[in-house]
Amino acid sequence: MEYNSYKTASVSKEAAQEAKAWVVVDAEGQILGRMCTKVAKLLRGKYKPSYTPNVDCGDNVIIINAAKVQLTGNKWNDRVYVRYTGFPGGQREFTPADLLAKGADKLVRKVVKGMLPKNRLGARQIAHLYIFDGAEHNMQAQQPKTIDINTLK
Repeated sequence: MEYNSYKTASVSKEAAQEAKAWVVVDAEGQILGRMCTKVAKLLRGKYKPSYTPNVDCGDNVIIINAAKVQLTGNKWNDRVYVRYTGFPGGQREFTPADLLAKGADKLVRKVVKGMLPKNRLGARQIAHLYIFDGAEHNMQAQQPKTIDINTLK
């Protein structure tokens, strides 16, 4: 019996950087949470066979048409996000509609960031997310490939 076949292969940081790809996701008509779970998996690299939990081996993701994302039901006004400033009486509440008014990138980034690890690795991974409100983006030099987010599990 060959024991080398039982070893778990871990990808190194250098190999992970070489394997990074650029992908474009169109958010028009997509449900916010369902789309963001798949984007978080792309950022972490979970769709790759060489996935290593402690290495940033995910792809660079460009989201276009972020302003046309949808929420089901009455969640635009009923869902409430809470943050705390650290001072007495400093609890602030806001809805997804408030975040969308400030910019669609703030809403999508908040949702995706909540699905990533809460450590330095998660901070590095969220930096590989690029969000644009319209259909145009300025990342043509990276030659990104467009993927259909609905085909991913």
